[in-house]
Amino acid sequence: MSAHSQITTPNLHVEAANGVTYRYRRFGTPNKSNLPLVLLVHYRANLDNWDPHFVDALAAEREVVLVDNAGVSGSTGSTPNSVQEMARDVLAFVDALRLRRYDLLGFSLGGFIAQEIALYRPWQVRRLVLAGTGPQGGVDMHLFIPKVLDIALADDPTPEALLTLFFEQSATSRAAGVEFIERLGLRTAERDEYADLTTRDAQLTAISTWGIPDETRLKRLAGIRIPTLVANGDNDIMVPTRNSYLLAEHIPNAALSIYPDSGHGFLFQYPVEFATEVNTFLGS
Repeated sequence: MSAHSQITTPNLHVEAANGVTYRYRRFGTPNKSNLPLVLLVHYRANLDNWDPHFVDALAAEREVVLVDNAGVSGSTGSTPNSVQEMARDVLAFVDALRLRRYDLLGFSLGGFIAQEIALYRPWQVRRLVLAGTGPQGGVDMHLFIPKVLDIALADDPTPEALLTLFFEQSATSRAAGVEFIERLGLRTAERDEYADLTTRDAQLTAISTWGIPDETRLKRLAGIRIPTLVANGDNDIMVPTRNSYLLAEHIPNAALSIYPDSGHGFLFQYPVEFATEVNTFLGS
């Protein structure tokens, strides 16, 4: 636990009861008053897709745990094509680490998975953060709009594609996006493998299935009774921002935070600001 940065902390591995060996990073400032914060990442992402500014700001006040889920990048096994199975794989990972209680942050697809975990094990997750994500059966989530789908399906996404998906088209937002992409390259040692096309297809199937319109699924959110922070940019084109409002409306103990002039990647446009908000929420 001597490393306190996403840029320098070593990759670790643990074998779980499901037979999967998970690659993960665990670093930060553990203390008796703070539980570890487990972070679940977005579609096609690996450990290196977390913004160092964001996760390091979180780690200044608590221990953080980043993980490649089953079949993704440096973890073994196969990537499931359902959110529910992905959630069970994360639970196998936290069991392997013997995390009996923890906080949980899910971004995008990771937020779908985080909701399921909070429903499966309400006694285990203390506080929940849902970023750039939406509820099962939400609004305009079944199929990406054409310009998003073309990029999502590309075999080799470009930095320009990431700017289009994650940031607004304003000069301010795009400039922040360029800085974010530069930060993603700061780590030079033990970089993670890119997620392969099999993972892409399985994850896209899971996302599409989760997004099948079904208002009755919103009722499930009443089961998430732990304190929850819901956050997004004001114009998310991947998981439309309206879905963040739905989460806040249907989760009984939820607070909503919308960041201006930003999109799906608001947490990377405002890394220190959002990390500060998350740390305050988790510490309250």
